[in-house]
Amino acid sequence: MEHILFLTGRLAQPQLEKVLGSIDDAPFTWEVREIGLQVAALMTAEMIRRRVAAPVQANRIVVPGRCRGDLDALSAHYGIPVQRGPEELKDLPRFFDRAARPVDLSEYEVAIFAEIVDAPRLSVEQIVARARLLRRDGADVIDLGGLPETPFPQLEDAVRALKAEGLAVSIDSMDPQELLRGGRAGADYLLSLHEGTLWIADEVAATPVLIPRVPHDEASLFAAVEVLQARGCAFLADPILDPIPFGLTASIVRYHRLRERFPEAPIMMGIGNLTELTEADTSGINAILFGLAAELNAAAVLTTQVSAHARRAVREADWARRIMHAAARQRSLPKGLSDQLMTVHAKHPFPDSPEEIAATASQVRDPNFRVQVSEAGVHVYNRDGLRTGQGAFELWPQLHLENDASHAFYMGVELAHAELAWRLGKRYVQDQPLDWGCAVERDAEDLNAWCAPGTTRR
Repeated sequence: MEHILFLTGRLAQPQLEKVLGSIDDAPFTWEVREIGLQVAALMTAEMIRRRVAAPVQANRIVVPGRCRGDLDALSAHYGIPVQRGPEELKDLPRFFDRAARPVDLSEYEVAIFAEIVDAPRLSVEQIVARARLLRRDGADVIDLGGLPETPFPQLEDAVRALKAEGLAVSIDSMDPQELLRGGRAGADYLLSLHEGTLWIADEVAATPVLIPRVPHDEASLFAAVEVLQARGCAFLADPILDPIPFGLTASIVRYHRLRERFPEAPIMMGIGNLTELTEADTSGINAILFGLAAELNAAAVLTTQVSAHARRAVREADWARRIMHAAARQRSLPKGLSDQLMTVHAKHPFPDSPEEIAATASQVRDPNFRVQVSEAGVHVYNRDGLRTGQGAFELWPQLHLENDASHAFYMGVELAHAELAWRLGKRYVQDQPLDWGCAVERDAEDLNAWCAPGTTRR
């Protein structure tokens, strides 16, 4: 059985031992070693090399998640793997569980069509610039949306410019002439043809997306599918997803009937009617819609980023398709695969109880403030005692920092973060930004590099 050495600091040692002891049927034995510092998060690779003598009687060394320095060099020094654990001790069981069953989120099957809804009003340069951003967020096809009674003279140039960028392009218009122009310019897809406009598919090489002749007319959609299947032509079929409360449930049933009627037909699902027309966080809406797409074995989804609240729809769609593909592939619930769609809340927001925080606070003998969050609220402690409250303004008078401007500013920022985390139910870690999932882009942090003090601590 593998034997793991866990390195920690004095304050965290009791909690680490308690957490490790609580792991049922652990596939390893363990030893906890406090290496002579108070706060585990301040541990560095150089400190470990100085304070932990080689050789180490273990198969692996696990260090705190925020430990900085070159762990590859440490692994070479000790002759065994040295790795970072989770940032929070209470996450150790999930850390080992995920390591035991790693999930590959690089794979997906659903293509994302991202529509530029006002393309006729944009210059070619503006269309290309927007397309680059959409591709960065995960779009596979750039959809140029036509507008009723609005000329689109730059359509051909836009298609050619996007193709020069290496992008797949679709034309989305109710005007047959615009569809023909786009197809002849090299567009890859045409949205949308119905039973009465299938002749367009004979004129150009673009793949048509088929819709009912009139809304809810399943018979006409089925007929169009059968025509193109008989010809051996590529297509996508879209029964149209209706918004709430104008037939969403019935439209989902239509998708199901389409799949039953044509088990192998490639399906497109346009989801903008839900993400754009429902005033709710789009990360959750995308999760559900891509779950439906996975069950239907859909080939593509059409999405938009028009409303301000839907401005991250493509990025969320990219994560949702990966998560739901992984869940469907391994026949598991879409839980424990990724936190990227948990933009507002956290699954385990409060790892420590008020009693555990109080026990840690009782050991502190220095003036530096520590901030933690539990279900009871925000806790601030140093050698002068523990303060607990439910907001920054409640706690501020108890800190007595009126004559220390820089420290007051730092604590103001941290208390605001802590209060926000407590009210929303998010994980809070002192000196770290809150995790907003895929809603906020964060540069990957290089823990191998030395870190200068943050702006609030200078």
